[in-house]
Amino acid sequence: MVLWVTLLCTLVSSLLGGLYVLGVFRRRKPNEPPLDKGTIPWLGHLLEFRKDSSEFLKRMQRKHGDVFTALIGGYYFTFVMDPFCFGTIVKESRSKLDFRTSATQLVVRVFGYKPTKATHSVVHTSSTKHLMGDGLTVLIQATMESFRKLLLFNLSSGEKPVWQEGNLFHYCYNIVFRAGYLALYGTEPLRGAGNKEKAEEQDRLHSNQLFQEFRKYDRLFPRLAFTVLPLKDKREAERLKRHFWNMLSVKKAWQKDNISGWISDQDQLLAENGVPEYMRDRFMFMLLWASQGNTGPTAFWLLLYLLKHPEALKAVRDEVDKVSRESGQEVKAGSPPVTVTRDMLNRTPLLDSALEETLRLVAAPMLVRAVLEDTSLRTSSGAELTLRKGDRVALFPHISVQMNPEIHEEPHKFKYDRFVNPDGTKKDFYRNGKKLKFVNMPWGAGVSTCPGRFFATAEIKLFVFLMLSHFDLELVNEEEEIPAIDISRWGFGMMQPVRDVRFRYRPRF
Repeated sequence: MVLWVTLLCTLVSSLLGGLYVLGVFRRRKPNEPPLDKGTIPWLGHLLEFRKDSSEFLKRMQRKHGDVFTALIGGYYFTFVMDPFCFGTIVKESRSKLDFRTSATQLVVRVFGYKPTKATHSVVHTSSTKHLMGDGLTVLIQATMESFRKLLLFNLSSGEKPVWQEGNLFHYCYNIVFRAGYLALYGTEPLRGAGNKEKAEEQDRLHSNQLFQEFRKYDRLFPRLAFTVLPLKDKREAERLKRHFWNMLSVKKAWQKDNISGWISDQDQLLAENGVPEYMRDRFMFMLLWASQGNTGPTAFWLLLYLLKHPEALKAVRDEVDKVSRESGQEVKAGSPPVTVTRDMLNRTPLLDSALEETLRLVAAPMLVRAVLEDTSLRTSSGAELTLRKGDRVALFPHISVQMNPEIHEEPHKFKYDRFVNPDGTKKDFYRNGKKLKFVNMPWGAGVSTCPGRFFATAEIKLFVFLMLSHFDLELVNEEEEIPAIDISRWGFGMMQPVRDVRFRYRPRF
Protein backbone atom coordinates (compact mmCIF):
# COMPACT_ATOMS: atom_id res chain seq x y z
CA MET A 1 0.00 0.00 0.00
CA VAL A 2 2.80 2.41 0.93
CA LEU A 3 4.47 1.69 -2.43
CA TRP A 4 1.31 2.58 -4.36
CA VAL A 5 0.84 5.79 -2.37
CA THR A 6 4.46 6.74 -3.08
CA LEU A 7 4.06 6.04 -6.80
CA LEU A 8 0.80 7.99 -6.91
CA CYS A 9 2.35 10.99 -5.15
CA THR A 10 5.31 10.87 -7.51
CA LEU A 11 2.98 10.75 -10.52
CA VAL A 12 0.88 13.66 -9.26
CA SER A 13 4.00 15.71 -8.48
CA SER A 14 5.40 15.02 -11.94
CA LEU A 15 2.07 15.94 -13.53
CA LEU A 16 1.81 19.17 -11.57
CA GLY A 17 5.44 20.00 -12.34
CA GLY A 18 4.83 19.41 -16.02
CA LEU A 19 1.74 21.58 -15.99
CA TYR A 20 3.71 24.31 -14.23
CA VAL A 21 6.43 24.16 -16.88
CA LEU A 22 3.78 24.32 -19.59
CA GLY A 23 2.46 27.52 -18.03
CA VAL A 24 -0.97 26.20 -17.07
CA PHE A 25 -0.91 27.81 -13.60
CA ARG A 26 0.47 31.21 -14.61
CA ARG A 27 -1.94 33.99 -13.68
CA ARG A 28 -1.72 37.75 -13.98
CA LYS A 29 -1.01 39.42 -10.65
CA PRO A 30 -2.22 42.90 -9.63
CA ASN A 31 -0.26 45.70 -11.40
CA GLU A 32 1.25 43.30 -13.93
CA PRO A 33 0.84 43.86 -17.70
CA PRO A 34 -1.91 42.00 -19.60
CA LEU A 35 -1.02 38.31 -19.97
CA ASP A 36 -1.54 36.34 -23.19
CA LYS A 37 -0.48 32.68 -23.06
CA GLY A 38 -1.93 31.65 -26.40
CA THR A 39 -3.70 28.34 -26.92
CA ILE A 40 -0.76 25.89 -26.98
CA PRO A 41 0.84 24.98 -23.63
CA TRP A 42 4.52 25.93 -23.35
CA LEU A 43 4.77 26.95 -27.03
CA GLY A 44 2.30 29.78 -26.53
CA HIS A 45 2.72 32.17 -29.46
CA LEU A 46 6.06 30.77 -30.65
CA LEU A 47 4.88 29.70 -34.10
CA GLU A 48 3.19 33.00 -34.88
CA PHE A 49 6.10 35.00 -33.45
CA ARG A 50 8.65 33.07 -35.49
CA LYS A 51 6.56 33.36 -38.65
CA ASP A 52 6.37 37.17 -38.53
CA SER A 53 7.44 38.87 -35.31
CA SER A 54 6.40 42.32 -36.48
CA GLU A 55 2.84 41.40 -37.37
CA PHE A 56 2.47 39.42 -34.15
CA LEU A 57 3.57 42.37 -32.03
CA LYS A 58 1.29 44.76 -33.90
CA ARG A 59 -1.67 42.46 -33.24
CA MET A 60 -0.78 42.11 -29.56
CA GLN A 61 -0.39 45.87 -29.23
CA ARG A 62 -3.83 46.48 -30.74
CA LYS A 63 -5.30 43.90 -28.36
CA HIS A 64 -3.49 44.72 -25.11
CA GLY A 65 -1.93 48.18 -25.42
CA ASP A 66 1.68 49.33 -25.22
CA VAL A 67 2.84 46.84 -22.55
CA PHE A 68 1.88 43.16 -22.49
CA THR A 69 3.30 39.75 -21.56
CA ALA A 70 3.23 36.82 -23.99
CA LEU A 71 4.26 33.17 -23.61
CA ILE A 72 6.78 32.25 -26.33
CA GLY A 73 8.50 28.87 -26.28
CA GLY A 74 8.42 28.41 -22.51
CA TYR A 75 9.50 31.98 -21.72
CA TYR A 76 7.31 34.89 -20.70
CA PHE A 77 8.27 38.04 -22.61
CA THR A 78 6.96 41.44 -21.55
CA PHE A 79 7.03 43.63 -24.65
CA VAL A 80 7.26 47.34 -23.99
CA MET A 81 6.04 49.40 -26.95
CA ASP A 82 5.92 52.75 -25.13
CA PRO A 83 9.04 54.71 -26.28
CA PHE A 84 8.99 56.89 -23.16
CA CYS A 85 9.73 53.76 -21.11
CA PHE A 86 12.85 52.85 -23.07
CA GLY A 87 15.20 55.01 -21.03
CA THR A 88 14.13 53.37 -17.77
CA ILE A 89 14.71 49.89 -19.14
CA VAL A 90 18.07 50.41 -20.85
CA LYS A 91 19.46 52.30 -17.84
CA GLU A 92 18.24 49.84 -15.18
CA SER A 93 20.99 48.10 -13.24
CA ARG A 94 22.13 44.61 -14.26
CA SER A 95 21.08 43.36 -10.84
CA LYS A 96 17.49 43.83 -11.99
CA LEU A 97 17.53 43.66 -15.80
CA ASP A 98 20.40 41.68 -17.33
CA PHE A 99 21.06 41.69 -21.06
CA ARG A 100 23.89 39.13 -20.92
CA THR A 101 21.72 36.09 -20.16
CA SER A 102 20.05 35.95 -23.58
CA ALA A 103 23.20 37.11 -25.37
CA THR A 104 25.27 34.34 -23.79
CA GLN A 105 22.80 31.65 -24.83
CA LEU A 106 22.78 32.99 -28.40
CA VAL A 107 26.55 33.15 -28.91
CA VAL A 108 27.00 29.63 -27.54
CA ARG A 109 24.36 28.36 -29.94
CA VAL A 110 25.44 30.12 -33.12
CA PHE A 111 29.21 30.55 -32.69
CA GLY A 112 30.17 27.86 -30.20
CA TYR A 113 31.82 30.46 -27.99
CA LYS A 114 31.22 30.32 -24.23
CA PRO A 115 31.71 33.82 -22.77
CA THR A 116 33.71 34.16 -19.57
CA LYS A 117 33.38 36.83 -16.91
CA ALA A 118 36.20 38.71 -18.64
CA THR A 119 34.64 38.70 -22.12
CA HIS A 120 32.43 41.77 -21.73
CA SER A 121 35.16 43.93 -20.19
CA VAL A 122 37.67 42.78 -22.85
CA VAL A 123 35.31 43.74 -25.69
CA HIS A 124 34.38 47.03 -24.03
CA THR A 125 37.97 48.06 -23.29
CA SER A 126 39.29 47.15 -26.73
CA SER A 127 36.34 48.68 -28.59
CA THR A 128 36.65 51.95 -26.69
CA LYS A 129 40.34 52.09 -27.59
CA HIS A 130 40.20 51.03 -31.24
CA LEU A 131 36.66 51.73 -32.52
CA MET A 132 36.42 55.28 -31.17
CA GLY A 133 38.73 58.28 -30.91
CA ASP A 134 42.21 58.07 -32.43
CA GLY A 135 41.90 54.31 -32.83
CA LEU A 136 38.93 54.80 -35.14
CA THR A 137 40.97 57.17 -37.31
CA VAL A 138 43.61 54.46 -37.79
CA LEU A 139 40.96 51.85 -38.62
CA ILE A 140 39.25 54.12 -41.16
CA GLN A 141 42.62 54.55 -42.89
CA ALA A 142 43.02 50.77 -43.05
CA THR A 143 39.49 50.37 -44.42
CA MET A 144 40.17 53.03 -47.05
CA GLU A 145 43.21 51.01 -48.11
CA SER A 146 41.02 47.90 -48.34
CA PHE A 147 38.49 49.68 -50.56
CA ARG A 148 41.34 50.93 -52.75
CA LYS A 149 42.46 47.32 -53.11
CA LEU A 150 38.98 45.92 -53.88
CA LEU A 151 37.03 48.73 -55.49
CA LEU A 152 39.43 51.21 -57.07
CA PHE A 153 42.47 49.16 -58.09
CA ASN A 154 41.68 49.09 -61.84
CA LEU A 155 40.12 52.54 -62.28
CA SER A 156 43.20 53.97 -64.00
CA SER A 157 43.31 51.40 -66.77
CA GLY A 158 43.02 54.16 -69.38
CA GLU A 159 40.26 52.32 -71.21
CA LYS A 160 36.97 53.97 -72.17
CA PRO A 161 34.44 53.55 -69.32
CA VAL A 162 31.93 50.79 -70.05
CA TRP A 163 28.84 49.75 -68.14
CA GLN A 164 29.04 46.63 -66.00
CA GLU A 165 26.02 44.85 -64.55
CA GLY A 166 25.61 43.04 -61.28
CA ASN A 167 23.33 42.19 -58.38
CA LEU A 168 23.27 45.15 -56.04
CA PHE A 169 22.85 43.28 -52.76
CA HIS A 170 25.59 40.78 -53.55
CA TYR A 171 27.90 43.51 -54.82
CA CYS A 172 27.52 45.73 -51.74
CA TYR A 173 27.68 42.89 -49.22
CA ASN A 174 30.69 41.36 -50.95
CA ILE A 175 32.81 44.52 -51.18
CA VAL A 176 31.95 45.93 -47.74
CA PHE A 177 32.44 42.58 -45.98
CA ARG A 178 35.82 42.00 -47.59
CA ALA A 179 37.04 45.55 -46.92
CA GLY A 180 36.10 45.28 -43.26
CA TYR A 181 37.59 41.82 -42.95
CA LEU A 182 40.95 42.87 -44.40
CA ALA A 183 41.06 46.03 -42.28
CA LEU A 184 40.35 44.10 -39.08
CA TYR A 185 41.95 40.68 -39.54
CA GLY A 186 45.00 41.69 -41.54
CA THR A 187 46.43 41.19 -44.99
CA GLU A 188 48.61 38.69 -46.82
CA PRO A 189 52.25 39.07 -45.67
CA LEU A 190 54.55 40.42 -48.35
CA ARG A 191 57.25 37.93 -47.43
CA GLY A 192 54.94 35.07 -48.42
CA ALA A 193 53.58 36.56 -51.63
CA GLY A 194 56.83 37.92 -53.00
CA ASN A 195 55.66 41.44 -53.90
CA LYS A 196 52.87 43.91 -53.18
CA GLU A 197 50.85 43.18 -56.34
CA LYS A 198 50.77 39.42 -55.68
CA ALA A 199 49.92 39.99 -52.01
CA GLU A 200 46.99 42.22 -52.96
CA GLU A 201 45.75 39.68 -55.51
CA GLN A 202 45.85 36.98 -52.85
CA ASP A 203 43.93 39.28 -50.47
CA ARG A 204 41.24 39.72 -53.13
CA LEU A 205 41.05 36.00 -53.78
CA HIS A 206 41.12 34.87 -50.14
CA SER A 207 38.62 37.49 -48.93
CA ASN A 208 36.18 36.57 -51.70
CA GLN A 209 36.38 32.87 -50.84
CA LEU A 210 35.75 33.70 -47.19
CA PHE A 211 32.73 35.81 -48.12
CA GLN A 212 31.16 32.97 -50.12
CA GLU A 213 31.31 30.71 -47.07
CA PHE A 214 30.13 33.50 -44.79
CA ARG A 215 26.99 33.97 -46.91
CA LYS A 216 26.18 30.29 -46.59
CA TYR A 217 26.31 30.61 -42.82
CA ASP A 218 24.48 33.94 -42.86
CA ARG A 219 21.53 32.35 -44.64
CA LEU A 220 21.26 29.68 -41.93
CA PHE A 221 21.70 32.13 -39.06
CA PRO A 222 18.03 33.01 -38.22
CA ARG A 223 16.88 29.39 -38.04
CA LEU A 224 20.04 28.40 -36.20
CA ALA A 225 19.33 31.08 -33.60
CA PHE A 226 15.80 29.72 -33.17
CA THR A 227 17.11 26.10 -33.12
CA VAL A 228 14.76 25.06 -35.93
CA LEU A 229 17.27 23.85 -38.53
CA PRO A 230 16.56 20.50 -40.23
CA LEU A 231 19.25 17.84 -39.82
CA LYS A 232 20.90 18.52 -43.19
CA ASP A 233 21.25 22.23 -42.44
CA LYS A 234 22.49 21.49 -38.91
CA ARG A 235 25.34 19.49 -40.40
CA GLU A 236 26.12 22.30 -42.82
CA ALA A 237 26.08 24.86 -40.00
CA GLU A 238 28.52 22.74 -37.98
CA ARG A 239 30.78 22.36 -41.02
CA LEU A 240 30.79 26.11 -41.56
CA LYS A 241 31.51 26.82 -37.89
CA ARG A 242 34.54 24.55 -37.98
CA HIS A 243 35.65 26.14 -41.23
CA PHE A 244 35.63 29.61 -39.69
CA TRP A 245 37.22 28.45 -36.44
CA ASN A 246 40.07 27.19 -38.62
CA MET A 247 40.31 30.08 -41.08
CA LEU A 248 40.13 32.71 -38.33
CA SER A 249 42.23 30.83 -35.81
CA VAL A 250 44.57 32.93 -33.70
CA LYS A 251 47.56 31.03 -35.11
CA LYS A 252 46.68 32.13 -38.63
CA ALA A 253 45.73 35.62 -37.51
CA TRP A 254 49.18 36.28 -36.03
CA GLN A 255 50.79 35.34 -39.34
CA LYS A 256 49.07 38.24 -41.12
CA ASP A 257 50.42 41.73 -41.74
CA ASN A 258 48.47 44.79 -40.57
CA ILE A 259 46.22 42.97 -38.11
CA SER A 260 44.12 45.60 -36.33
CA GLY A 261 44.68 46.49 -32.70
CA TRP A 262 41.02 45.67 -32.06
CA ILE A 263 41.61 42.04 -32.98
CA SER A 264 45.10 41.60 -31.52
CA ASP A 265 44.33 43.31 -28.21
CA GLN A 266 41.25 41.22 -27.58
CA ASP A 267 43.07 37.97 -28.26
CA GLN A 268 45.90 38.95 -25.94
CA LEU A 269 43.52 39.98 -23.16
CA LEU A 270 41.51 36.77 -23.45
CA ALA A 271 44.71 34.72 -23.35
CA GLU A 272 45.84 36.60 -20.24
CA ASN A 273 42.49 35.76 -18.65
CA GLY A 274 43.00 32.05 -19.24
CA VAL A 275 40.71 31.54 -22.24
CA PRO A 276 42.03 28.50 -24.17
CA GLU A 277 43.18 28.89 -27.75
CA TYR A 278 40.37 26.82 -29.30
CA MET A 279 37.80 29.05 -27.61
CA ARG A 280 39.60 32.19 -28.80
CA ASP A 281 39.32 30.82 -32.36
CA ARG A 282 35.56 30.74 -31.85
CA PHE A 283 35.65 34.25 -30.43
CA MET A 284 37.28 35.41 -33.67
CA PHE A 285 34.34 34.00 -35.63
CA MET A 286 31.88 35.80 -33.35
CA LEU A 287 33.72 39.09 -33.93
CA LEU A 288 33.58 38.61 -37.70
CA TRP A 289 29.82 38.23 -37.73
CA ALA A 290 29.29 41.01 -35.20
CA SER A 291 31.42 43.46 -37.19
CA GLN A 292 30.46 42.50 -40.77
CA GLY A 293 27.04 40.84 -40.64
CA ASN A 294 25.05 44.08 -41.00
CA THR A 295 27.24 46.65 -42.73
CA GLY A 296 27.00 45.19 -46.25
CA PRO A 297 23.20 44.84 -46.18
CA THR A 298 22.93 48.41 -44.86
CA ALA A 299 25.08 49.70 -47.72
CA PHE A 300 22.78 47.89 -50.16
CA TRP A 301 19.61 49.50 -48.79
CA LEU A 302 21.20 52.94 -48.70
CA LEU A 303 22.38 52.78 -52.31
CA LEU A 304 19.06 51.31 -53.44
CA TYR A 305 17.03 54.07 -51.77
CA LEU A 306 19.30 56.69 -53.33
CA LEU A 307 18.93 55.11 -56.76
CA LYS A 308 15.14 55.06 -56.37
CA HIS A 309 15.09 58.74 -55.36
CA PRO A 310 17.04 60.81 -57.93
CA GLU A 311 16.77 64.04 -55.92
CA ALA A 312 18.36 62.29 -52.94
CA LEU A 313 21.09 60.77 -55.11
CA LYS A 314 21.95 64.17 -56.59
CA ALA A 315 21.97 65.93 -53.21
CA VAL A 316 24.22 63.36 -51.54
CA ARG A 317 26.55 63.10 -54.56
CA ASP A 318 26.88 66.90 -54.72
CA GLU A 319 27.78 66.86 -51.03
CA VAL A 320 30.52 64.23 -51.33
CA ASP A 321 31.95 65.96 -54.41
CA LYS A 322 32.03 69.24 -52.47
CA VAL A 323 33.80 67.61 -49.53
CA SER A 324 36.37 66.08 -51.89
CA ARG A 325 37.07 69.45 -53.54
CA GLU A 326 37.42 71.16 -50.16
CA SER A 327 40.00 68.52 -49.20
CA GLY A 328 42.05 69.34 -52.30
CA GLN A 329 40.90 66.30 -54.29
CA GLU A 330 38.66 65.99 -57.31
CA VAL A 331 37.48 63.06 -59.36
CA LYS A 332 38.33 63.76 -63.00
CA ALA A 333 40.02 62.10 -65.93
CA GLY A 334 43.58 61.16 -65.09
CA SER A 335 43.30 62.01 -61.39
CA PRO A 336 44.10 59.42 -58.71
CA PRO A 337 41.24 57.94 -56.70
CA VAL A 338 39.97 60.03 -53.79
CA THR A 339 41.44 59.17 -50.39
CA VAL A 340 38.62 59.65 -47.90
CA THR A 341 39.59 60.55 -44.35
CA ARG A 342 37.69 60.57 -41.08
CA ASP A 343 37.56 64.37 -41.21
CA MET A 344 35.86 64.18 -44.62
CA LEU A 345 33.30 61.67 -43.32
CA ASN A 346 32.49 64.09 -40.49
CA ARG A 347 31.42 66.78 -42.99
CA THR A 348 28.52 64.95 -44.68
CA PRO A 349 25.25 65.83 -42.89
CA LEU A 350 23.08 64.76 -45.84
CA LEU A 351 24.82 61.40 -46.15
CA ASP A 352 24.46 61.00 -42.38
CA SER A 353 20.73 61.70 -42.60
CA ALA A 354 20.24 59.36 -45.57
CA LEU A 355 22.02 56.58 -43.67
CA GLU A 356 19.97 57.26 -40.54
CA GLU A 357 16.79 57.16 -42.62
CA THR A 358 17.85 53.85 -44.17
CA LEU A 359 18.48 52.38 -40.73
CA ARG A 360 15.10 53.65 -39.56
CA LEU A 361 13.36 51.80 -42.38
CA VAL A 362 15.13 48.45 -42.33
CA ALA A 363 17.01 47.96 -39.04
CA ALA A 364 14.97 45.79 -36.70
CA PRO A 365 16.89 44.57 -33.63
CA MET A 366 15.15 43.24 -30.56
CA LEU A 367 16.55 44.33 -27.21
CA VAL A 368 16.03 41.68 -24.53
CA ARG A 369 16.71 41.78 -20.79
CA ALA A 370 16.29 38.99 -18.22
CA VAL A 371 14.27 40.16 -15.20
CA LEU A 372 16.34 39.11 -12.17
CA GLU A 373 14.01 40.63 -9.57
CA ASP A 374 10.57 42.20 -9.57
CA THR A 375 10.98 45.62 -11.18
CA SER A 376 8.62 48.59 -11.32
CA LEU A 377 7.92 50.32 -14.63
CA ARG A 378 5.99 53.58 -15.01
CA THR A 379 4.40 54.16 -18.43
CA SER A 380 3.87 57.51 -20.14
CA SER A 381 0.18 57.32 -19.17
CA GLY A 382 1.17 57.19 -15.49
CA ALA A 383 0.38 53.51 -14.92
CA GLU A 384 2.70 51.64 -12.53
CA LEU A 385 3.42 48.12 -13.76
CA THR A 386 5.50 45.28 -12.31
CA LEU A 387 7.90 43.19 -14.38
CA ARG A 388 7.97 39.72 -12.80
CA LYS A 389 11.20 38.05 -11.73
CA GLY A 390 12.08 35.18 -14.08
CA ASP A 391 10.45 36.81 -17.12
CA ARG A 392 12.15 38.67 -19.95
CA VAL A 393 11.46 42.21 -21.06
CA ALA A 394 11.84 43.08 -24.73
CA LEU A 395 11.89 46.25 -26.84
CA PHE A 396 11.16 46.24 -30.57
CA PRO A 397 11.99 49.80 -31.68
CA HIS A 398 11.13 49.20 -35.34
CA ILE A 399 7.43 49.31 -34.52
CA SER A 400 7.53 51.45 -31.39
CA VAL A 401 9.49 54.42 -32.73
CA GLN A 402 11.02 53.91 -36.16
CA MET A 403 7.74 53.27 -38.01
CA ASN A 404 5.51 55.21 -35.61
CA PRO A 405 3.54 57.88 -37.57
CA GLU A 406 3.16 59.92 -34.37
CA ILE A 407 6.95 60.37 -34.41
CA HIS A 408 7.94 60.11 -38.08
CA GLU A 409 5.53 61.59 -40.60
CA GLU A 410 4.82 59.18 -43.48
CA PRO A 411 7.05 56.54 -41.88
CA HIS A 412 7.03 54.18 -44.86
CA LYS A 413 8.55 56.79 -47.16
CA PHE A 414 12.28 57.35 -47.63
CA LYS A 415 13.13 60.98 -46.90
CA TYR A 416 16.87 61.44 -47.17
CA ASP A 417 16.86 64.71 -45.18
CA ARG A 418 14.46 63.56 -42.44
CA PHE A 419 17.12 63.69 -39.71
CA VAL A 420 18.83 66.98 -40.60
CA ASN A 421 17.82 70.64 -40.27
CA PRO A 422 18.47 73.09 -43.14
CA ASP A 423 21.55 74.37 -41.28
CA GLY A 424 23.05 70.88 -41.10
CA THR A 425 22.28 70.25 -37.42
CA LYS A 426 20.47 67.15 -36.22
CA LYS A 427 16.69 67.35 -35.98
CA ASP A 428 14.72 66.68 -32.78
CA PHE A 429 11.59 64.52 -32.70
CA TYR A 430 8.51 64.64 -30.51
CA ARG A 431 5.47 62.57 -29.60
CA ASN A 432 2.41 64.32 -28.24
CA GLY A 433 4.49 67.46 -27.81
CA LYS A 434 7.12 65.75 -25.66
CA LYS A 435 10.68 65.41 -26.94
CA LEU A 436 11.89 61.85 -27.46
CA LYS A 437 15.36 60.61 -26.64
CA PHE A 438 15.07 57.40 -28.65
CA VAL A 439 13.78 57.91 -32.20
CA ASN A 440 15.95 55.36 -34.02
CA MET A 441 17.69 52.41 -32.33
CA PRO A 442 19.60 50.35 -34.90
CA TRP A 443 22.56 49.91 -32.54
CA GLY A 444 20.65 49.08 -29.37
CA ALA A 445 20.86 51.30 -26.29
CA GLY A 446 22.27 51.55 -22.79
CA VAL A 447 24.85 49.02 -21.64
CA SER A 448 24.10 46.80 -24.63
CA THR A 449 24.73 49.50 -27.26
CA CYS A 450 26.83 48.09 -30.10
CA PRO A 451 30.44 49.06 -29.31
CA GLY A 452 31.34 48.98 -33.02
CA ARG A 453 28.64 51.40 -34.17
CA PHE A 454 31.08 54.20 -35.05
CA PHE A 455 33.26 51.93 -37.15
CA ALA A 456 30.22 50.33 -38.82
CA THR A 457 28.83 53.77 -39.70
CA ALA A 458 32.20 54.91 -41.04
CA GLU A 459 32.59 51.73 -43.10
CA ILE A 460 29.18 52.17 -44.75
CA LYS A 461 29.68 55.88 -45.39
CA LEU A 462 33.16 55.28 -46.79
CA PHE A 463 31.84 52.73 -49.28
CA VAL A 464 28.95 54.94 -50.43
CA PHE A 465 31.21 58.00 -50.59
CA LEU A 466 33.60 56.15 -52.92
CA MET A 467 30.82 54.67 -55.05
CA LEU A 468 29.16 58.06 -55.60
CA SER A 469 32.51 59.75 -56.22
CA HIS A 470 33.92 57.31 -58.76
CA PHE A 471 30.98 55.61 -60.47
CA ASP A 472 27.84 56.38 -62.42
CA LEU A 473 25.11 54.14 -61.00
CA GLU A 474 21.64 53.22 -62.16
CA LEU A 475 19.12 50.42 -61.88
CA VAL A 476 18.80 48.16 -64.90
CA ASN A 477 15.03 48.50 -64.57
CA GLU A 478 14.11 52.07 -63.62
CA GLU A 479 10.68 50.84 -62.52
CA GLU A 480 12.23 48.31 -60.14
CA GLU A 481 10.22 48.09 -56.92
CA ILE A 482 11.91 48.13 -53.54
CA PRO A 483 12.06 44.40 -52.64
CA ALA A 484 10.25 43.05 -49.62
CA ILE A 485 12.30 42.23 -46.55
CA ASP A 486 13.07 38.72 -45.35
CA ILE A 487 10.82 38.51 -42.28
CA SER A 488 12.75 35.52 -40.91
CA ARG A 489 15.43 38.00 -39.81
CA TRP A 490 13.19 40.13 -37.57
CA GLY A 491 15.05 40.88 -34.35
CA PHE A 492 18.57 40.19 -35.67
CA GLY A 493 19.57 43.70 -36.73
CA MET A 494 19.66 44.78 -40.36
CA MET A 495 17.02 43.19 -42.56
CA GLN A 496 17.84 41.59 -45.90
CA PRO A 497 15.80 41.57 -49.14
CA VAL A 498 13.90 38.52 -50.34
CA ARG A 499 15.38 39.06 -53.82
CA ASP A 500 18.30 40.91 -55.33
CA VAL A 501 18.15 43.93 -57.65
CA ARG A 502 20.06 44.33 -60.91
CA PHE A 503 22.09 47.49 -61.35
CA ARG A 504 24.84 48.79 -63.60
CA TYR A 505 27.84 50.97 -62.96
CA ARG A 506 30.79 52.51 -64.78
CA PRO A 507 33.64 54.85 -63.88
CA ARG A 508 32.51 58.49 -63.98
CA PHE A 509 35.62 59.65 -65.86
